[in-house]
Amino acid sequence: MQLSELKKRMKGVQVVQMTPFNEDESLDLEGLRANTRWLAEYAEGRDFILTPCGSNGEFYAMNDGEREAAIQAVVEEAAGRVVVMAGCAHAGTRETIKACQVAESVGADGALVVLPYYHCPKDEGLYQHYKKVCEGVGPNFGIQLYNNPFTSGSWAKPEIVARLSKIPNFIAVKENTPYAASYYAMHKALNPEDTVILTGVGPPLYIFESVYGATGFITERASFAPELEYSLYEAAVVRNFARVAEIFDSWTPYFDFVKKVEVSHGPNAGITNRTGYMAMGVAKASLDIVGLRGGEMRLPLLGITEEEKVELKDVLRIMGILK
Repeated sequence: MQLSELKKRMKGVQVVQMTPFNEDESLDLEGLRANTRWLAEYAEGRDFILTPCGSNGEFYAMNDGEREAAIQAVVEEAAGRVVVMAGCAHAGTRETIKACQVAESVGADGALVVLPYYHCPKDEGLYQHYKKVCEGVGPNFGIQLYNNPFTSGSWAKPEIVARLSKIPNFIAVKENTPYAASYYAMHKALNPEDTVILTGVGPPLYIFESVYGATGFITERASFAPELEYSLYEAAVVRNFARVAEIFDSWTPYFDFVKKVEVSHGPNAGITNRTGYMAMGVAKASLDIVGLRGGEMRLPLLGITEEEKVELKDVLRIMGILK
């Protein structure tokens, strides 16, 4: 795909795909293929982006070979019907470039690259990191910055992203700031002809950020409920924000269930106020319930219990996701 076409298609619902694992925690590649075929069939002709090996795809718990196989499987099953922006994350620049080159070699359209984690770089180091990544791949391979302060402990400031936006294949930002003022500053700093912004936190902040031109949002829930998530995006495009809020509110039973599971599985090991990641286990169980393949979590993350799966089934039925 030419870069100009890819830039036009960086909008809509970006689906961070769950990676299914078998009971022995081995990679269920056929399950991932089946999930992708189902999702690509719905997404064809609509504004969708697929992201294998993202955060909700447990990329950090997979080895290099597994990540390559997963990305290749998604590319093959998407078959050009949907943009594929593969998760390519490492703490170091050289390894990040290698990961992006592998994704490019198996046919991905671009890469979602999270901020360097563990050690926080200086602003100039952050700029050089993404500059080198952009230079390390082909001119039609798009780079999307994943601006996630929660997992990295840093944040690419608007002035840094504005500099990066002038690099031709730096095409998008997955913006995860929870602060409206910070998002607005990023919005004002970027020319959408160069680089677009998608809401990384998903619908809760997309409701606000779409007013200022966010071209879409990122969600793992579209893996099993694409119609519901896409209807929210469609309402925002026509600026029917009352409908956007209504659709988002319809997720309340699911969100309440996730909160309940977080509590029932004990305290979070973190030292911040952030919750744990049981939502990923809930999403995987939801995939299984609707007839797709969610599979197991890989330690140290945990899945939900059989009793909780029964309750979740009722939640999905109430919401109309389970027919």
